[in-house]
Amino acid sequence: MKKIILIIAVLFSSFTVFSQDETTTYYLIRHAEKVKTDTTDKDPTLNNEGIKRSENWVKILSDVSFDAVYSTDYKRTKQTAKFIADSKELPILGYNPRNMFDDAFKYNTKGKTILIVGHSNTTPSFANKILGTEKYPQIDETNNGNLYIITVIGDKKTSTLLKIN
Repeated sequence: MKKIILIIAVLFSSFTVFSQDETTTYYLIRHAEKVKTDTTDKDPTLNNEGIKRSENWVKILSDVSFDAVYSTDYKRTKQTAKFIADSKELPILGYNPRNMFDDAFKYNTKGKTILIVGHSNTTPSFANKILGTEKYPQIDETNNGNLYIITVIGDKKTSTLLKIN
């Protein structure tokens, strides 16, 4: 009888270990401040304030062990991401803001801790796509300090929005 109970206990604990859902955590930020002197430039770089903000993101996120850093294909997002990616010795991976959080992205990021650098219109939208609900509105063009943190465990999703100055 003890052997049967032991076998059942081992099988049950094995099932429990193998059925646990992985935790995926997404950190989403908007690119830092950009140069605005040439209104015809669709792909400006960061200005001095943006460089300082990017350096500050490194400090703020210093204790986070990222598995990957994603950015759109614009100078300002890649520059913002580069400060953090370099500090973590990670490459910057690209994503298409028109096709965000598709099945491939979900699969490639499952169980990992991910930083996503986007824009005033894509960052809240990306957060909403992950959450499966319209929780966050677009942010103002002057807002470069939102930090969205979304945790996914199985079907359960939680989020926090921090305002970083």
